[in-house]
Amino acid sequence: MPTSHDLSGLMKFLARDEWRECFEEVFNEHFGPILEGEGEFEDLAEVLGDHWTNALWGCVFEDFLTQDFEGEPSNTVDEYLRRRGWKERAHSKAYMVALRTSVMSLYEVSDVVPGTSFMARDLIRGGEPIAVSEGTATKTLMQWDRLAARIVPVMGKNVMAGGVLPFTPQATETLFDGLRGLFGKRNAKKLPAIKDDELQAAAFMFTLSWLFDTLGRMAGPRLQNTDGDEIVFHNARFPLAAGVKQEDIAARLNDIPALSQADAKFWNWLEETPKGRDKSKAATGPAIDTTMDNGPLVLGNVELKGRFLHLSANSAARAARGTGLIQQALGDLIRTPLTEIRTVEQMKAEQPRKGAKTSPSDIRREVAEQSIHEHLDRHYLETLDQPVKMLGNQTPRQAAKTAAGRQKVADWLKYLENQTAKQPDPTHPMTTYSFGWMWKELGVHDLRR
Repeated sequence: MPTSHDLSGLMKFLARDEWRECFEEVFNEHFGPILEGEGEFEDLAEVLGDHWTNALWGCVFEDFLTQDFEGEPSNTVDEYLRRRGWKERAHSKAYMVALRTSVMSLYEVSDVVPGTSFMARDLIRGGEPIAVSEGTATKTLMQWDRLAARIVPVMGKNVMAGGVLPFTPQATETLFDGLRGLFGKRNAKKLPAIKDDELQAAAFMFTLSWLFDTLGRMAGPRLQNTDGDEIVFHNARFPLAAGVKQEDIAARLNDIPALSQADAKFWNWLEETPKGRDKSKAATGPAIDTTMDNGPLVLGNVELKGRFLHLSANSAARAARGTGLIQQALGDLIRTPLTEIRTVEQMKAEQPRKGAKTSPSDIRREVAEQSIHEHLDRHYLETLDQPVKMLGNQTPRQAAKTAAGRQKVADWLKYLENQTAKQPDPTHPMTTYSFGWMWKELGVHDLRR
């Protein structure tokens, strides 16, 4: 039996001769700039996979359903319902009618009830968030996710159509820049007021913005630090020698000029840049690193944990350099380190092991959670006074002093919350961390909606 959103009959109708060229026209509008030359849609499918290929095709198909073409019949939905509507259930017909006048827009997700619903705020047309009835997608949606979608009213409920694309902040900016170029001034800070029929005609921009961002990230340069080294996380664990106390280690560490003590057991390893130093290597693409609020680059961290001294760094070169620094300063107070190495891909792919046994030596989950949360508190408290690229290289405190800056700060905080919530393990301390205090500290809690 067909589902309430079944469009199979309408899709078959698409194959009729009078609609084939019309569909190709819409298809080329969405994919022409990507498949220019001799590129084929199948080539794109090989890169993106079946799931995203189907989602993209759905975006084109739903856009096609809204189009009025020259001649008679002018719209495929109108013609299909006139000829075949008697075969469709009432709910399916209502869904087709809703798609006929639907508009693609960008929505911000909040208040997700898994398996039931979520709230959607239109980031282009504005207005109050609306409740959307949705079963499958809500099982994976996170707070502050951004979705390009068509949300349509069907028999008293708002539902989401099938062509849905998740948008990153970069894809969002690409889209907004394009919309400003079409309907306003490209360099303007705000989107102009866009009418529904104008936005309906710009549906192809959502597809292209998503594709340019996704393909760019897939084929883009490797993730690297500001030295030009590939990001590979190293954690060197030095056992303390017999009879050596943490206090002995701390005293030696405090004598290392490059280490800046943050608390009794934690040091930031800072770059020392003598005047006139010429770096032989530097990042050639997007780079990731941390700096202190007073300027120095953080090369790594050193922390005392029980009977071990931990050195963490984000590249092999820095790990080797830091290991030499520590061994030279501590000598026989420490033993040969064991080093754990993880790539960015490995960290993303890590999943909690099912049925794993907890040994007596494991730190209890609540203790680990408290420790990580305290570390995050320190990190983000420092971040409030550091330049942030998403805020135009202003510090969060500086940006929060203006109306435009406050909105940027709110978007930045939503991005932090959203990315943190996407940890593979929902019980991981990173996932359970609350950013509520930052909203209040920066005075933007009223924008958390």
